[in-house]
Amino acid sequence: MAFTTHLLVVANRTVDSPELLDAIRQRAEQGPIHATMLVPAAYSERAAAERRLESAVAALAAADVKAEGILGDADPIVAVQEAWNPGRYDEVVVSTLTEGASRWMQIDLPHRVARLTDCQVRHVAVPERRPQPSAPSPPPARRPLLERVASLMRASTRRSHA
Repeated sequence: MAFTTHLLVVANRTVDSPELLDAIRQRAEQGPIHATMLVPAAYSERAAAERRLESAVAALAAADVKAEGILGDADPIVAVQEAWNPGRYDEVVVSTLTEGASRWMQIDLPHRVARLTDCQVRHVAVPERRPQPSAPSPPPARRPLLERVASLMRASTRRSHA
């Protein structure tokens, strides 16, 4: 029986991104893995984070990758400290937005996690996806000039009789 590698995957906004899920699937091609998806999230963002987490776990399960999900502390370092167990995890994957958009990259999270865990850390950078702005709606059609003048005349005669 093959050895199963246990991964701790740290991600929040990118947890269900195609880039991260592809990286985990590619890692699974090297041998059996079990991924624990850790999503550091503030209390006010937990519902949205849990939806993304459930989506990611379901996508991995559909690809025959064993996975589970846990929500962690809003501070990613604290979340990793609380979840980390050197006897359980063999590798760590940290997924962030690309450098310009990522607060986690500003604090150098991948390297801090590597120092904290003394473990191999793979970084997956995901470009930020902003919703496409919808095309502005055209202005309402203008009424013909004669119709506008007649409307103004009716309004002014109503005021003068009142």
